Amino acid sequence: MTNLERQMKALQKHLKTLKTQADRATGQARRRMRRLERRTRVEVERMIRRTEPRVREAVAQATLLSRSFRVGVRAGAAAYRAGRAPKR
Repeated sequence: MTNLERQMKALQKHLKTLKTQADRATGQARRRMRRLERRTRVEVERMIRRTEPRVREAVAQATLLSRSFRVGVRAGAAAYRAGRAPKR
């Protein structure tokens, strides 16, 4: 029995060491994950701040172009209707 008890004690000691190492690795992974999330959040916020004015300007230009295009189509259609022979 003493041999078995010694083996049991050695296993418990080894398990305790493994648990300590696992806890340390878990803590490091958690810290690494938080840091990565924070960096990602900062990068995304920075990109949004940089691109938002450009996107707003592009949308305004597209709105203006579409309005101009519609006005041009209407004017062309009216000129076409005015220029052809009247219906009989």
